Order: sequence, then structure tokens, then C-alpha cells
Amino acid sequence: MTRTGRVIFYDYDELCLVTDCNFREIPRARDDADEMSDEPWFYVGENDVFPEEFINFLGLPESLRGSFLASHGEIMTADFWRRMQELHRAAEIVDIFPYRESQRLRHVGR
Repeated sequence: MTRTGRVIFYDYDELCLVTDCNFREIPRARDDADEMSDEPWFYVGENDVFPEEFINFLGLPESLRGSFLASHGEIMTADFWRRMQELHRAAEIVDIFPYRESQRLRHVGR
């Protein structure tokens, strides 16, 4: 989210609004030939985004991947991002915290 309140989605090589993205799951391969092909065996549109591929581009060391996925694995799903689009269109502000509530610092009254 920018400081002006706009949600922007970064898709590897370009910036676009999260509401312009078409979040999809990668279709299952029909056979081994599809799986090993240099090219996708399915159609990919201009605004198609496949969140399950994000983990490959985050640059996380292998030793941290499991922990990251256990805590934030939902962001690797198209359903999560479609829900974020719905909330954004409804002008809902979504707070996403890096830590569980039990791990966050608490403000102690004076």
C-alpha cells in the first residue's frame, strides 16, 4: 500500500493495481509432457497472476520457507488475493500484521 492509500500489486516485472489482476490457480498438467514443457500448457492472459508462484520469487532461504509458509501461506493462494480485491472494492481497510497477536508488543497504559 502506498502512503496515499492505493494498493499496488507487484507482478515480477511490472506494477499494476491489485484490482486489475486476474488471480488464478495454475491448472494441473494433463500429463508428463505438459509438466516438462518449456511453455505453459494453459492460456495465460495479460493480467493473469498465479500466487502459488510467489514463493519462488521472494528470495527466502530454504531454511525459512517452511516457517514463512506456516505463518503466511494464505498469500500464496488466488482465493486470498481475490478476497483482498473484494475488500478493496468495498473500501475496507485491511490490517496485515507480520506477527500473531500473542507475539505483538502491547501498549501499556500510563
